[in-house]
Amino acid sequence: MTVQAVRFGFGMPWESLYGYSQALRAGETLHVSGQLSHDEAGTFIGAGDFELQARTTFANLDLVLKHFGATRNQIVETNVLLVNLRQDFDTAARLHAEYFEKHRPTSTVMGVTGLALPDQLIEIGAVVRLDLEA
Repeated sequence: MTVQAVRFGFGMPWESLYGYSQALRAGETLHVSGQLSHDEAGTFIGAGDFELQARTTFANLDLVLKHFGATRNQIVETNVLLVNLRQDFDTAARLHAEYFEKHRPTSTVMGVTGLALPDQLIEIGAVVRLDLEA
């Protein structure tokens, strides 16, 4: 049996410019591209405010999950990229734990020298299993 991929995008200009989808569903696995802090129009939110960027990034992750009828409890892995790893790790850890509450997906946190947007401090990607109990 052949599995057909289902793609999702916010319709942001950078999706076609870079040539990617915000998420791609292959069978019961959903791969979510790194989310960042932007509003529905694509305007970056939170320059200089790590916590606001992180909260908005998680909110955008929720929008992707909602599109596929998924919940946070179906996320099996996160990949968190931080520009200022040492400075922002404790806040990132607190917000990650707050977002997931008792659910604990696997997670990798990496310090990077920069992200796609000049003021961007955090990016979060995820792998979701849609066949897990929500």
